[in-house]
Amino acid sequence: MLNIDKLFEAVAAKGHVCVGLDTAAEYIPPAERRRAGSDAEAVLAFNKTLIDSTFDAAACYKVQIAYYEEMGIGGLSAYAQTLRYIREKGGLVIADIKRGDIADTALRYAKAHFAGDFEADFVTLSPYMGMDSIEPWLSYTGAGKGAFVLMRTSNKGMRDFEYLEISPDKKRLYHAVGDKLAELAAAHSGTYGYGAFGAVVGCTEREEAAEIRAKYSNLFFLIPGYGAQGGAANDAALLLREGNGGVVNASRSILKAWSAEIKNSGGDESAADNSFAAEAARRAALAMRDAILAAVKK
Repeated sequence: MLNIDKLFEAVAAKGHVCVGLDTAAEYIPPAERRRAGSDAEAVLAFNKTLIDSTFDAAACYKVQIAYYEEMGIGGLSAYAQTLRYIREKGGLVIADIKRGDIADTALRYAKAHFAGDFEADFVTLSPYMGMDSIEPWLSYTGAGKGAFVLMRTSNKGMRDFEYLEISPDKKRLYHAVGDKLAELAAAHSGTYGYGAFGAVVGCTEREEAAEIRAKYSNLFFLIPGYGAQGGAANDAALLLREGNGGVVNASRSILKAWSAEIKNSGGDESAADNSFAAEAARRAALAMRDAILAAVKK
């Protein structure tokens, strides 16, 4: 069974939330950070607590490797243990690594992130060296593995390249990526009609959302841009198909929910601990889940 099928089923059972564990040490309650032996240890303990508290409300988790690389060897250990903790609980995890190299280098990246210490269920990939940067990863679809390829992202700079018109009929660069991915999906399709490799499509630009969803009906979407980047439930819902076909990522709005709650109440952050942070994260994840489900029903 492809992991994309498992993700489809997780969305049907739990909703559309993808919790982003882009965990910076400064996002952790100060008392917990001081108590830990290192920032890496503090991040790992924080992650585990939040995973436990949000597990029934999250279809999957996305772990951005840069936040762990900056802490060195200890950080990479925390990264590996975070991935393992999610998968041992029966959850699905996206390793946000945005690799984009070719040939033997790509194969070695695939081995690093689809097996061994850094094993994940999905990865994120950049396609701009061409399809030969994507194809080496396909050797792991037999083990169910999948990927989300950058198509139309949620950052302001996406218009620098992704929106370039590449043909007289005003076809854009992101359409070329989507077309190639749709072909790939047709050749590596799962039980529910989605390809093993989906696309990253942000929800911060709603004008093209309906057209993108209709045009690429066999692509499962990883949808960033919700919350801190300005995307809302109604924006994300436009990129879903019959209530499924995508997960919506939120990181800071969940990771830092504890801090926001304290500031809104005029409280003292120094009194917060991981338990309080986990409860606040759960409330944020549930509110996000319910908002998206309500938008889908509209």
